Amino acid sequence: MSDVVEKTLTALPGLLSLDSQPGSNKLSSSSKLGHLIRGITELTSKHEEEKLIQRELTSIKEQVSSPNTSMRQMKELMVRAIYCEMLGYEASFSYIHAIKLAQQGTAREKRVGYLAVSLFLNESHELLLLLVNTVLKDLQSTNLIEVCMALTVVGQIFPKDMIPAILPLVEEKLNHPKEIIRRKAVLALYKFYLIAPNQVQHIHNKFRKALCDKDPGVMTASLHIYLQLIEENPEGYKDLTTSFVTILKQVVGGKLPMDFNYHSVPAPWLQIQLLRILCLLGKNDQSTSEIMYEVLDESLRRAEINHNITYAILFECVKCIYTIHPKSELLEKAAKCIGNFVLSPKINLKYLGLKALTYVVQQDPKLALQHQMTIIECLDHPDLIIKRETLELLFRITNAQNVTVIVDKMLEFLRINKDDYTTIDLVGKTMSTVFSVGGDTMQPDIPNSFLKLLSEGFDSVEEDRKLRLFAVDSYVSLLQGEPGKLPQRFLQVISWVLGEYSCLRADLEVDTVLRLLAKLLDMKTTSSETKSWVLMAMTKLCEGGAGVSVARGVSETYSSSLDTVLRQRAQELQHLSQDPELRARVLPRHTGLEPLEVDSSLSFLDGFVSEALAAGTAPYKPRHQRQEELAQAKALSLEPYGLSLPLSMSSCSITDRQSPTLLSISSGLSGNSNDLSHKGGSSSLRLDGVKRVWGREGYLAQREPAEESAHVEVPSALRSPSQQGGADGSVCLMGKSEPTPQRFRRKARSPASSSGASENISHSLVSPPITVDTLMCNNLLDSHITSEPDVSPLEQTPPLSQGLAAANGSCDDELPDSDVKGSSPSLIGDDALVAADPAPHEEPPKDLLLSSYLPAELSGLSHSEITPLSSDQSLDLSACHVQKEGDLVLVVFIYNSSDSDIQQILLQLDSEELEVSCECDGAVGGARGHSVAVCQYSLSVKRPSVHVELVGTVSYQFPVGTPQSGQFSYKLPLSSFIRPLTLSTEEYGTMWLDFSHDTKQNLTLISDDPEPLAASLSVLKKKLQLHVVEIIGMEGIVACRLLQDQPCLMHCRLHAGTLAVWLRSPVPDLPDCLMYFCQRALQEH
Repeated sequence: MSDVVEKTLTALPGLLSLDSQPGSNKLSSSSKLGHLIRGITELTSKHEEEKLIQRELTSIKEQVSSPNTSMRQMKELMVRAIYCEMLGYEASFSYIHAIKLAQQGTAREKRVGYLAVSLFLNESHELLLLLVNTVLKDLQSTNLIEVCMALTVVGQIFPKDMIPAILPLVEEKLNHPKEIIRRKAVLALYKFYLIAPNQVQHIHNKFRKALCDKDPGVMTASLHIYLQLIEENPEGYKDLTTSFVTILKQVVGGKLPMDFNYHSVPAPWLQIQLLRILCLLGKNDQSTSEIMYEVLDESLRRAEINHNITYAILFECVKCIYTIHPKSELLEKAAKCIGNFVLSPKINLKYLGLKALTYVVQQDPKLALQHQMTIIECLDHPDLIIKRETLELLFRITNAQNVTVIVDKMLEFLRINKDDYTTIDLVGKTMSTVFSVGGDTMQPDIPNSFLKLLSEGFDSVEEDRKLRLFAVDSYVSLLQGEPGKLPQRFLQVISWVLGEYSCLRADLEVDTVLRLLAKLLDMKTTSSETKSWVLMAMTKLCEGGAGVSVARGVSETYSSSLDTVLRQRAQELQHLSQDPELRARVLPRHTGLEPLEVDSSLSFLDGFVSEALAAGTAPYKPRHQRQEELAQAKALSLEPYGLSLPLSMSSCSITDRQSPTLLSISSGLSGNSNDLSHKGGSSSLRLDGVKRVWGREGYLAQREPAEESAHVEVPSALRSPSQQGGADGSVCLMGKSEPTPQRFRRKARSPASSSGASENISHSLVSPPITVDTLMCNNLLDSHITSEPDVSPLEQTPPLSQGLAAANGSCDDELPDSDVKGSSPSLIGDDALVAADPAPHEEPPKDLLLSSYLPAELSGLSHSEITPLSSDQSLDLSACHVQKEGDLVLVVFIYNSSDSDIQQILLQLDSEELEVSCECDGAVGGARGHSVAVCQYSLSVKRPSVHVELVGTVSYQFPVGTPQSGQFSYKLPLSSFIRPLTLSTEEYGTMWLDFSHDTKQNLTLISDDPEPLAASLSVLKKKLQLHVVEIIGMEGIVACRLLQDQPCLMHCRLHAGTLAVWLRSPVPDLPDCLMYFCQRALQEH
C-alpha cells in the first residue's frame, strides 16, 4: 500500500503543478494535500476517517472564504476539496469558488477550475449557468489551451438550453487549423446530438467533412456521430458504405501512423467502431453486404495475434458476418472462430464464445447445438460471469422440444445459486419461457404465483426494479412481434405487468403501450377472459392525452358486448379515463408495493351471516352441491311403482287400488282364480265386454282375441311347486283365464343338485314390466334384495335370469340364497296362505367366496363390498376397491360360470376423471370352467369430482362360437382417494399462503360432546382419513392429500354453534368436493 501512496504523491505535482519551483516532481512533506493523503492512509477505522475529513473540510471552508487567499492557494484548496468529494464527503461550499477559479485564474489555475467544475456539477445544476459566459469567452480566445479546456467542458457538461448560444462558435472550430481543436469540436457536437438532436440537424454535411478529415483522430471522432445516426436511420447512409469499407481497408492494411497501434494491432478501437457501422448498414441488404465481404475476410485473417484486443476484433467480425446477408465461406470461418472461443480453457475466450453464440443463435440455432454439451458443462464453471452467460444462452436456444431439459437445468442451478442478481434474472427468463411454450396447459395458480412474486419482490428494492423493468422490456418486445402465437395465460400475465410496471420505463410512452394492448383486443384468437385483463390494464394506464382517444374507441366497442364482464370493464375504462381524480383514488399509482391487509376469511360478514341464519335464511351451499341436488330433482325416477300389500299373507287381496289398466282388483289371487270381482264402488271402471284395440305394441284391431287380453301373472315365487307346472297359471283382466306358457327353464346350479332340492327351484318366467305380478314381487321382496349397480346386458347373449334386480327393474322367479338375509323365501299355496319353505341348503355369501381370491398383498387391507358389474350365461364380473397407504387399487373378479374354458378375456377401463394403470396385463390369458380370474388396476385422480366413474368393456371368446362383448360401469366416491398429510404447524402456514383455490362453509357441529371441536375433527379424521395438525383453543388445522400428492388444507373454528370450515388447495375443484364429504360425515354421525 505504501508503494501506491508514494507513486500517487510523486505524480500529483506534475499533474496539478502544486509546487512553485519549476521542474519540481515531488510533493513536499509540508504540502497540505500530501499531509491529508498520508493521514488518511494511516487511519484504522471509518469513524476516524470521518473526523479527519470533517476537520479538513472546515479548514478548507475557512480559507476559501478569506479575502486574503491567493489564486495559487485557491488552486491547492480546490484539489483538496476534489479529493474529499472523491471519498464521498460533500464539499458544496467550494462549487462557486471552482467557477470563480475557472473565470479569473491563469491557464494553470483555469485548468484546475474547469476540472473541479466538471467533477462537482452535473448538467442540471443551477450554478452551471454562471459558467456560460466564461466558456463563450474562452472559445473566442487565441490561446489554444483555453479553447481546448472550454471545448472539453462543453463536451462533458453543458446546459441543454444554452446550446444555441455557443453552437456557432463550436461549428467554426470544425475548420480550425489545429487537429486537436477540430477533434474536440466534433466530440462537443456529438454531445449536443445526444442531448438535443434537433438543434444540430442542419450541420450533417459538416459531419461528412469531418469523416474525410486528413487527421485520423478527427475521422475517428466523427465515427461516434455516424454510429448513432446509422442506428436510427440506416437507409439514409447507405451511400457511405464504400467510404467506411475503404477506411477499414486502410486501417487493416496498416496505413495509419504507428501512434495508433496497440500491441502491434493497428487502431483496434477504430476497427471495432467501423465493424459495428458495417453491421448496421449490411443488415438485410445483399448488395451492400457484398461490398463488405472482402474486408471482413481480411479482418478475420489478420486478427491472429493472441491478445485480448484481437479477440475483441474477431468478436465484432463474427457479429457482423452473422448479421449481414450471409456468405457460406465467411459463415464457416466465423463458426470455426466461435468454436475455438467456446473450447478455449481461458475464461475470457470462453466468455467471448458464449457471448457470440448468444448473439448468433437466432440466425443459426444449429451452431449452438454443436456445442450443447460444452454449454451445459459451463453451468458448473466456478466463474459466476460464465454461469450467467450460459444461462442467457440456454434461454435463447429454448424451444418446444428442449424446454423440459433446459428448465430442469435452470431450476437445479437456482437451488444451489446464492447470487441474488442471477436468481432474479433467471426467474424472469425462466417464467417467460415457460409461459410462452406451455402457458395454456399449466394450472392457474402458477401465473398467479409468478405475479405475486413480481409484486412482492425480494429484499433489494433495486433488484426488484430491475426484474420488473426486464419483464416490461421483454413483454413489449413480444407484443411488437407476433402476439397471436402466445398462449392466453401468457397474454394475461403480459397485460397485468404492463398495466402495473410500464411506468418504470421512462422512455416508453403510455400511448405506445395502449396501442399494443388494443391490438390484442382486435385479434380473433383472444379469449373473453384475456380481453378482460387487457381492458383492466388499459384502465390503469389511461391518464390523458392521446390515450383518452384510444380508450374511448375501445370502450365504445365493448360497451355493447354480450359478455357482462367485458361490458363492465368497458364502462370502467370509459368513466375512469374521463375523470383523472376518480381514477387516482380508485387506482392510485406507486402504491402496489405497499403491503395490504386482506381479511381473506371475510370475518367482517360474520354478524350479517349469523343474523340471516337466525332469521331462517338457508345456509350457503357450494356450487357442486347445488348442481347435484338440481340434477337429482330433475332426474327421472326409473323405479317401478309398488303395490301396498298387507304384511299378513293369510288373505292376499288387493282392495280399492287401481291397477295400471285402471281396473280395481279385490279378489284373492290364486293360481286358478278365474273371476275378478270389482269392489271399488262407483269410482271403479268396468270394462266387461269392451273390446281392447290398443296395447303396448300399438293398435291391436287385427289381432286375435287371445292376444288382445292383458295378463296378470302370478310370480312363481308366490306359488306352490304343484301349481308351477299347471296350465291355469294366469288371470286375465277381461275375465278369461289362459294357461301360462313356460318361457324359459332355469339351468340347475350344479350337476350335484339333488332332485328334492330342484323341486323347490321355480322355473323362470318372463313377464312384461307392467304386469301385476312384477309389481307384487318387487313390493314383497324389497326388504330382502340387496341393491346392485346397473348391469348392461352383454351383446349376442340370450335373455337369461340375471338375479333379483335386473336392469329394467323386473323381478325374476328365484331368490338366490346369497341375496336373502335373515329369512328364507316364502311360498303361497292354493288357498292364498303363506307357507314357509323348508330350510334350503345354506351357501356362503358371494362376497366371502370372491374375497378369498384377493391377492396376498391386498388380503389384509380394508376393501369395499364386492359389487356385481356385469353378468351373462357364461361370465360374471364383480369388483371392489382396496385402500392402500399411497394408492387405490381396483380389483376385478372374472368368474367363468360355464363348463367350457374361455381362451382369452380382454378387459379395458377408461375414465374422464381418473388415471387408470393396469398392474397386470389387460388381457387375461384364459379362464377354465367355474374358475375365477383377478385383474388389478391402480387409480389416481385427474380431475376431482364428488363421485368418479369408470367405464369398461369386456370381450371374450370360447374355442367354438362367436366373440362376446359387453359394457359395465363402476362408481366410487372421491373420499376413497383421500389420505392423511402429516405436517408441522410451520409447514402448514407456509403452504396455506401458496394455495389459491378455497371455499368456506358452516357445517354441523357435534355439540353433545364436552369438547365439540375435538369431537368433530375426530369424526372427520376417522371417516375421511384426515390428519389433525393442531388444535389451538377454538380453532383447529387439518391436512390431507388426494392421491397422488395433491394437498388440501383445512382451517376450522367454532362460530355461533357451528363449525366454520375453510378449505384451501392448489387443485381447483378439490376444496368443494372435500367440503361435501365433510358435511355428509358430520350429518351422518
